Amino acid sequence: QVQLVESGGGLVQAGGSLRLSCAVSGGPFNSYSMGWFRQAPGKEREFVAAISWRGGTTDYSNSVKGRFTISRDNAKNTVYLQMNSLKPEDAAVYYCAASLRSTSSGIPYLYDWWGRGTQVTVSS
Repeated sequence: QVQLVESGGGLVQAGGSLRLSCAVSGGPFNSYSMGWFRQAPGKEREFVAAISWRGGTTDYSNSVKGRFTISRDNAKNTVYLQMNSLKPEDAAVYYCAASLRSTSSGIPYLYDWWGRGTQVTVSS
């Protein structure tokens, strides 16, 4: 069974940085494209970033482009989300997801497995 475990969330001041990690087990990580999504209270889950199975293609939402960077280490079965210049509106629970598709996508229903999320809080 494929399992995803996020870590690295926490409280940070506006303008600060955090790096989220998502460790994947139970399946061939280097066959999955990976994505990060987030959900703030009272809002729908939204796409943040995605990366293809080999890491050659990345996609970002307009709201994080230029501030966040998604990467993966296939040797460690881990995907990362480096978040810089954080804003209060970035506060949310961040989820990583894995897809059997080789190409990256921002569409939640194309992902097959999800982690439980990690909380990111940004103080102003």
